[in-house]
Amino acid sequence: MQTRTLETGVGLFILAGMLALLLLALRVSGLTVSTNGDTYRLYAYFDNIAGLTNRAKVTMAGVAIGKVTAIDLDRNSYTGRVTMELEKRVDNLPTDSTASILTAGLLGEKYVGISVGGEEEVLKDGDSIRDTQSALVLEDLIGKFLMNSVNKAKEE
Repeated sequence: MQTRTLETGVGLFILAGMLALLLLALRVSGLTVSTNGDTYRLYAYFDNIAGLTNRAKVTMAGVAIGKVTAIDLDRNSYTGRVTMELEKRVDNLPTDSTASILTAGLLGEKYVGISVGGEEEVLKDGDSIRDTQSALVLEDLIGKFLMNSVNKAKEE
């Protein structure tokens, strides 16, 4: 009888560990078990969205305030359009706020950072942020550096 109790306890302990790993995996991947219905939608237009993915964080002052829900190409301006869902608690963003695609660390994940503007008028559900800063592509930066070095060498 005592071994059966011990086996049941070990089984429950292993089951709890597997549930904890599942919840940790969901949290790290950006998926959530529950959804908060108090959100509103904003759009931002970028020249280059390299590396940004759906479910990427949207932050302001380092605090997560929403997530990216869709990325597509705007057929009129030929720029990338990012659809973001932000929490209602930050429904007072000025219309001249800026959005930037940032990188966590040197080669980490991409996310959208919002910097607050100074206008009194605020963004509403369905509005767009036009003042944006595109993603910094490391390959482009290296290419510019190498071309600059080659050009300097030719001048000398």
